[in-house]
Amino acid sequence: MRLPAKGHPRAFEPATLILLVVCAVVGSVIGLQIITTLGVTPNTALIGVLVAIALSRVPLAVLRPFRSVHRQNLVQSTISTATFAAANSLLLPIAIPVVLGRAGLVWPMLIGAGLAMLIDFVMLYWLFDSKVFPGQGAWPPGVAAAEAIKAGDEGGKRAALLGAGTAVGLLGSWLGIPMSAFGVAFIGNVVALTMFGIGLLARGYSTDLFGLDIAAHYIPHGLMVGAGLVALIQAVVVVARDRRSPRPGPKTGSAEEEVAYTRQDSDAARGLARGFVLYVAAAVLLAVIGGLISDLGVGELVLWVLYAAVSCIVAEFIVGLSAMHSGWFPSFATSLIFLTIGMLLGFPPIALALLVGFIAAGGPAFADAGYDFKAGWLLRGRGADPAFELAGRRQQLFAGVIGMAVAAAVVALTYHVYFDRDLFPPIVQVYAKTIQAGVDPGLIGKLLLWAVPGAIVQAVGGPKRQMGIMLATGTLIVNPIAGWTVLAGIVLRIAYRRWKGPEADSQMTIAAAGFIAGDALWGFGNSLVKTKF
Repeated sequence: MRLPAKGHPRAFEPATLILLVVCAVVGSVIGLQIITTLGVTPNTALIGVLVAIALSRVPLAVLRPFRSVHRQNLVQSTISTATFAAANSLLLPIAIPVVLGRAGLVWPMLIGAGLAMLIDFVMLYWLFDSKVFPGQGAWPPGVAAAEAIKAGDEGGKRAALLGAGTAVGLLGSWLGIPMSAFGVAFIGNVVALTMFGIGLLARGYSTDLFGLDIAAHYIPHGLMVGAGLVALIQAVVVVARDRRSPRPGPKTGSAEEEVAYTRQDSDAARGLARGFVLYVAAAVLLAVIGGLISDLGVGELVLWVLYAAVSCIVAEFIVGLSAMHSGWFPSFATSLIFLTIGMLLGFPPIALALLVGFIAAGGPAFADAGYDFKAGWLLRGRGADPAFELAGRRQQLFAGVIGMAVAAAVVALTYHVYFDRDLFPPIVQVYAKTIQAGVDPGLIGKLLLWAVPGAIVQAVGGPKRQMGIMLATGTLIVNPIAGWTVLAGIVLRIAYRRWKGPEADSQMTIAAAGFIAGDALWGFGNSLVKTKF
């Protein structure tokens, strides 16, 4: 991959900025329309890739710079960020108080959600390509975006294989097979994905096989609470231990020692500390403008602020680790878990509404940023030139902030159009009904009971495999077909690797990117067909 001699293209170059803003508007509108009608958010990153590639082929001098894969990466990053920001991080949180009959809290919630979204995004910028969230992690949608950009730039066998994989992905999706799950099986950690598949199957068949609805007994929630807490502890321990350890001497040739991170342990530690401080400040601001200072006592207010900040950090780790290993992130379910715990702490309904909106805003931004940074990391040479990698990631940060700013403007100007027509993200009704229903007296016992095996599995697997997080993620998702698809893909991956040897790895990665791209394009197109703009 050619690297520009004069450094990475800049997001604020006039022609690039104009295109980024236009793509952000398009992505925001698509995200808002689809999440309010279908309850999902499409991955528009590949749409951004196709737009950038198409523009680069137009024989006009002003568009010639978009032949750079790095500018295409900025376009892809912006439209993807804007889509998730508008739908998941902004419209969804502000809908919660409206459904609960407190429309006057829309603007305080919009400010709080916007800050949470921005903090999570910046935190991954600080943490990406560290030991906690390494660039070498799977981040499957990011791989798909990077391979699509490379194929458009290089052509040849790579483009042919990607095209064939995309065709298979489209066909499989048309037949009802979750091809993104199939593609992920060829990219992610085998152990982590096996636990993910087992979790999917357990959720899908527990009632039929054992007469037990694991969701009704809060088993997935308990597993995730235990696994999430252990995952956060593992991350802190890894950073603290490595900071105390002396720097290694000459490389001995092991894969572990040859990994070079662009974010050092001290960077990750500072990122975590700064993120926590920023979350506390944002929670205080939300409490003030949301009126909680008059609804809560001093002790309750301090507890709410600290709980909100800690919950956001733990939630982003859960969502980020799930996204890194599987390409799926259970942000809705994770927010529901922390809402449930907040109810057990005795917070009143309005405090709970602001709390769950605050937590829900960050996770999608964190996960989506991981996909985008992964794509850029691959296109920039896998960190071989640290200075260029960091410069490019910084421009992606700017591109993402542009997308978020545009998304915030679009939501602020149009949210009433959706709410006046009773168009709300479906998960909002779940949050509202949960708050209104109150607490099951036996709930805390169930959560603690199942938190123990979740913590044990996570501890046994260690911070690299994330077995507990992935098992819990699977049990939170109702999609048993995806479970079979993941496990079948893992079997084929192992068999093909044994047949072809090491050369199989790059082939499987490109084909898998095609499977994921085909699934994303099918889902995006299908959503547009079902949605009336």
